[in-house]
Amino acid sequence: KAVLKTRMLGGDPPDSFQVHLGRELIDSHVIPGRMEPLDELYASEGWTNSFPKQLIDIAGLDGKPYSVPVNIHRSNVLWYHKGLFQQAEVDAPPASWDEFFAVAEKLKAKDIPALAIAESAPGFTGHVFESILLASLGPDKYRGLFNGQTKWDDAGVTQSLQTLQRALEYANPNYLSVSWGDINDLIVAGKVAMMIMGDWTHGLLKSKNFSDYGWVPSPGTAGTFMLLSDSFGLPKGAKNRENVINWLKVCGSREGQDAFNPLKGSIPARTDADLTKYDDYLKSAMEDFKSNQLVGSIAHGAAAKESFMTDYANVLNIMATNKNVDEAQSKLSQAAADANFGA
Repeated sequence: KAVLKTRMLGGDPPDSFQVHLGRELIDSHVIPGRMEPLDELYASEGWTNSFPKQLIDIAGLDGKPYSVPVNIHRSNVLWYHKGLFQQAEVDAPPASWDEFFAVAEKLKAKDIPALAIAESAPGFTGHVFESILLASLGPDKYRGLFNGQTKWDDAGVTQSLQTLQRALEYANPNYLSVSWGDINDLIVAGKVAMMIMGDWTHGLLKSKNFSDYGWVPSPGTAGTFMLLSDSFGLPKGAKNRENVINWLKVCGSREGQDAFNPLKGSIPARTDADLTKYDDYLKSAMEDFKSNQLVGSIAHGAAAKESFMTDYANVLNIMATNKNVDEAQSKLSQAAADANFGA
């Protein structure tokens, strides 16, 4: 990112570059005037009809899109170990946080931690917390966190932090020394029963030849799809502009997305994919993507600018350590003020 920033500031941009769809690109390079709008390309390629409007809204600024999404990942997924559920006589995965805590108590009676957390460095707890925020606030108030319509001192944010505080009591006891990359091994080994994580988890678990797992939307978020996306845009001054346009056309095409996404373990941003190319999980995600409310992930660059992402991850890392709700909410409110949400 440092090299990219240097090149963009120095007038020597790459022809294109991978970036998370949404605010990660918009605040870093669109608002400063370093990217070309892609509304004409979207119109000529028919993407205004192929991509959901709520996705295009996330990709754009002032009604103009600035990058082409090549895939969609879902952030708000609860993955659960079927065998551990059977041991604890849990019949179904929790659909709400009240149900989660009831399940967690059953698991606790069998000495099984309920929630996988990996917070040896900032990031994982922030990922979990965005799903809790979505459950407490709903999609409209969640979106409002980033335009000033919902304040970070809102009672719904307080409730979310209290839910996280309580959930941490049911986490793997060593969560402050576990790294993000190692958390899947705890699920596979049957040491933790549930994990709130993006749907790249599906591919990771399959790669470990583990199949005794299921998935549902994270508690309280059914009907809402929290997304992140890898995307490419067109920097101003790109030396091979025509080639970039052709590359973006491939990125946004049905053929390109159907070639890439089954291998990546993600779903297309388009809603007209060839379903025969996708497995059961990806088909279920595609159906939800078509019908659900769409909101952007904080932790993965869609919902908020990069500076806030960093502050957010650090605040939640401290929260995971000291479980202090008031301190965390105060610091999140300050981070939102620093980010000028709603300004």
